[in-house]
Amino acid sequence: MKKAFWNWVRNEDGTRILTIDGVIAEESWFDDDVTPKLFREQLNAGTGDVVIYVNSPGGDCVAASQIYTMLMEYKGRVTVKIDGIAASAASVIAMAGTEVLMAPTSLLMIHNPLTVVIGDTEEMQKAIAMLDEVKESIITAYELKTGMSRAKISNLMDAETWLNAKKAIELGFADGILTRETGVPDGMTINSYQFSRRAVTNSLLNKLEHMQAVKQSAAEKPPDETPAEPKFPAEPLLQRLNLLKK
Repeated sequence: MKKAFWNWVRNEDGTRILTIDGVIAEESWFDDDVTPKLFREQLNAGTGDVVIYVNSPGGDCVAASQIYTMLMEYKGRVTVKIDGIAASAASVIAMAGTEVLMAPTSLLMIHNPLTVVIGDTEEMQKAIAMLDEVKESIITAYELKTGMSRAKISNLMDAETWLNAKKAIELGFADGILTRETGVPDGMTINSYQFSRRAVTNSLLNKLEHMQAVKQSAAEKPPDETPAEPKFPAEPLLQRLNLLKK
């Protein structure tokens, strides 16, 4: 089983608690239909209200979109508590909360989606069009939560906007501030994260390096043991990402 970026625990009072901690889908979800299924099964394994603690610098926007949709469809009340940071894709997940609470020292960050592309002008234009559509879908999640105009949200994303708890509440991204009564349960560890474009690039690079290793291993095995080829040639992208990583 690949490393998961989430964990389910049950509080002493029986409340179901979900922690989303760290980079979203750092080792999974990319070209993977097992992890989303597992997340859905675990989410729907119980009933009643769910409390979600979010402390993540973001990551895969597709994974975030799927989690957001699953939480929006969940029949119980979903309370999101941002105890550290909800940046980038993690902020999208937070918008699924029936109520969103932020620690007084926490941060929420929204920005435009990004990707890495190798190719000619046509490929670049396709990537731009794809990013525009991704942005529009993200704006919809923010719009449903905040009630702000799409134009204002777009401008905030263009500016890579960081929001403290007070500002997030003012703009409608959050509903209140965590207090002693609504804070982190005893024994729960809070890690510290900061959004980094380099970290996102390196995470994608690690995935591609793994794909190359699988491809190399396949070339050295008899035909009947050869696994399926990766869905796209990774070597040119690896070369570019190695330059970005340095």
